[in-house]
Amino acid sequence: MKISTIAVIMAMSEEAEPFIRAHGLQRADSVFDRQLPMDVFLGKVHGLDVSLVVCGKDPRFGVDSVGTQPATLSTYLAIERFKPDLLINAGTAGGFQAKGAEIGDVYVGSGCIRFHDRRIPLPGFEAYGVGSYPMPEFHQFAATLGLKRGIVSTGNSLDMAPEDLAMIQDNEGEVKEMEAAAIAWVADLYQVPLVALKSITDLVDSGRPTHEEFLENLSVASEALQAKLTAAIDYCACTDLSLA
Repeated sequence: MKISTIAVIMAMSEEAEPFIRAHGLQRADSVFDRQLPMDVFLGKVHGLDVSLVVCGKDPRFGVDSVGTQPATLSTYLAIERFKPDLLINAGTAGGFQAKGAEIGDVYVGSGCIRFHDRRIPLPGFEAYGVGSYPMPEFHQFAATLGLKRGIVSTGNSLDMAPEDLAMIQDNEGEVKEMEAAAIAWVADLYQVPLVALKSITDLVDSGRPTHEEFLENLSVASEALQAKLTAAIDYCACTDLSLA
């Protein structure tokens, strides 16, 4: 699959800043309705047209617009405006040390991306709640870039309630985060290929409070994410991206 245009969706400004800085991406004003909080940065990276959409600051609360709702809208807008050949959802996440995760590891989503907090025990709705959006396996892509592969599981809370943990275990989740399944839903509707890159900020089974580990490691994880995102785009520029 030949790639010439990539749209990157990121939730937090601190996650995006290293990549913006490294490649000199320029802020583009008036791309979307000005009532929307999304920030857009444009540029060339390894010869490819890259549009980076950051979900932006919530106008009421003044914090990064994390979670599935802003991610859904950002993805729709990016597809409609930029018509990308490929979507990349790049962000930070929690991992499980019992499954080999370490702080700063970068995973590429494999198998299916699933929700772990949409419990709808009604006929037909249970599978809908989980989602299970298939991901290309990208075996060579992962091997070349030195990425770990794992199932990404999405919910709207930073912490992990017992019910969420049970769902993650049922989903065989290895990476816990807050946007990817929503982005995968939109990508599936529009049939745009999606790559999920997730850098580990916290180990959800370490016994430490998640928010403490997240804040402590956000900068390191964001720099690691920038390096792998850059390498992923370079790979797309030099190689036909195989879906196998």
